[in-house]
Amino acid sequence: MGIRTWLAKRLADWLAREREASGMPMCDFERLCFEIRPCDVLLVEGRSRVSDVIKNITQTAWTHSALYVGRLADIEDPALHALVEKFYSGSERDQLLIEGLLGEGIIVAPLSKYADYHLRICRPKGLAPQDAQRVIEYCAQHLGTEYDLRQLIDMARLMYPYAIVPRRWRSTVFEHHAGIPTRTVCSSMIGAAFNYVHFPILPVVHRAQDGKLQLFKRNSKLYTPRDFDYSPYFDIIKYPYLGFDDVAVYRQLPWNQEGVICNDVNDCYLPDPTGLVTVGVGHESASVEAERDLPQTGAPATKEG
Repeated sequence: MGIRTWLAKRLADWLAREREASGMPMCDFERLCFEIRPCDVLLVEGRSRVSDVIKNITQTAWTHSALYVGRLADIEDPALHALVEKFYSGSERDQLLIEGLLGEGIIVAPLSKYADYHLRICRPKGLAPQDAQRVIEYCAQHLGTEYDLRQLIDMARLMYPYAIVPRRWRSTVFEHHAGIPTRTVCSSMIGAAFNYVHFPILPVVHRAQDGKLQLFKRNSKLYTPRDFDYSPYFDIIKYPYLGFDDVAVYRQLPWNQEGVICNDVNDCYLPDPTGLVTVGVGHESASVEAERDLPQTGAPATKEG
């Protein structure tokens, strides 16, 4: 390992080191795991030094994005299954993400690693199932590539007033062949995947003189995690611990509180509380007692235990 490689690795480790969580996360992780779907973009509020840099650059809490691919056991395409399995040695029942991490590159990781983070789901509206599969395949093809630290630095330089930055320090992010093609960052890879299937995130919109609109794909190297949150083409889904939907609507329905069971609108009965015999015809004294509280809808059903 050369001195430059060693220094780069040490710098990456220092930037990527996560701080301990302070307090409870703002997200109901168990419910999020139940609701998340393949091809959803997961936004993460990170706690590392590089996350702090991204917060300063983008002026938002979202510092990382990952693509949810589902469980390995549920991937039907044999080639995609084999590719994801090559980069993940855990259980086939684990819920998996494809993400780009500084110091690790593009990897497969379990969703459970973000159990104590502030999270948000961004779901592409109306994305066709076959295109969702192509987005996942596109990201899977990048597994094993390196994380492009230079692109992150370029993005930081891009935020400064362009005219006052010396030419030799100016961002190269707009250059057609800038950087190394085999390197990428998390949001750029996901943005390029959606560009690949012509699904808009934040397209450049142009109105011609005749009034017709035309969309142009935005340079995927310019995408940051907040753009999936800001995009009008993604639904934003949140699962707080204590939300307004915590009391399910079905629990507020006017259910009968006496335990009456009905086979039909005119065929209702009160079950025997012992669970051995159903109150009804053949148990006259019990039936008479039960019928006092029954709706007058017909004769009770007869069931023998």
